[in-house]
Amino acid sequence: MDSLPRTMWTLFEPIHDVTYFAPEARAAFEAANLRGFWRGYFAGRAAPLGAVDAAPVTALFWGFAPGMVARALPDVWSRATPAEALAARAAGARKSLESLLADAGPVDEAAALLREAASAVPTAGRALGAANAALPWPTDPIDVLWQAATILREHRGDGHVAALLVAGLDGAETGVWRSSIDQRRAYLQPARGWSDEEWSAAAARLRDRGWLDGSGAATKEALDARDEIESITDRLAAAPWQHLGERGVARLREVLRPLSVRARAALPTETPIGLPPVE
Repeated sequence: MDSLPRTMWTLFEPIHDVTYFAPEARAAFEAANLRGFWRGYFAGRAAPLGAVDAAPVTALFWGFAPGMVARALPDVWSRATPAEALAARAAGARKSLESLLADAGPVDEAAALLREAASAVPTAGRALGAANAALPWPTDPIDVLWQAATILREHRGDGHVAALLVAGLDGAETGVWRSSIDQRRAYLQPARGWSDEEWSAAAARLRDRGWLDGSGAATKEALDARDEIESITDRLAAAPWQHLGERGVARLREVLRPLSVRARAALPTETPIGLPPVE
């Protein structure tokens, strides 16, 4: 599964992910009256869509149980407007990255190249990617770097959801399937809000499909499906890197890698994102 789009994802994803896990980012959400991890997460990530309720967020964020999303939305909009949530996520990301990336490498150049790539994402059928791409660009290089990473990761995520749909998976089945391959159920199930009954029912459907064996381990069919899903995701995420060109991508990898390593070191070892080490 070695591919350029996946390699680039391992580089830009940590830049975005400080929004969820860095203490400065959490503090910014709390200062905006979004106390508690999941209020900040759902408000910050959904804010580009406007003051939406739970239904479209459940659909677009994919693997979360509907009840978990409904506990956050639309309640978060009574605590902070989408504009306030956007300001909080930008301020928290900037403060986090300012300290993490100090003297790590040429942020200005990395930001300019990543922005060029992000400006080329196709947005048809990509609701989260399109909503973030429609936001005005900031001027500070750290802000530009973060926003470009966010556009690219939501664009890739939209494509990944499409690949999961093609594979015939629903949100609960995706969690069970992932936990049979590269995640722990004890971590992933509560992080996505599925009840034991919902999880067990999804596992039964996957066993009937031949994706889980009697012990709950992934079968060859499930592993082959992972490879196909990742391949589709990569194909759908290729346009920004084709636009940047071979020389541009090579230079971006060179300047972005030390920044990504710094940001990755600030993230928890285990996250539902399943981010591998920086390549």
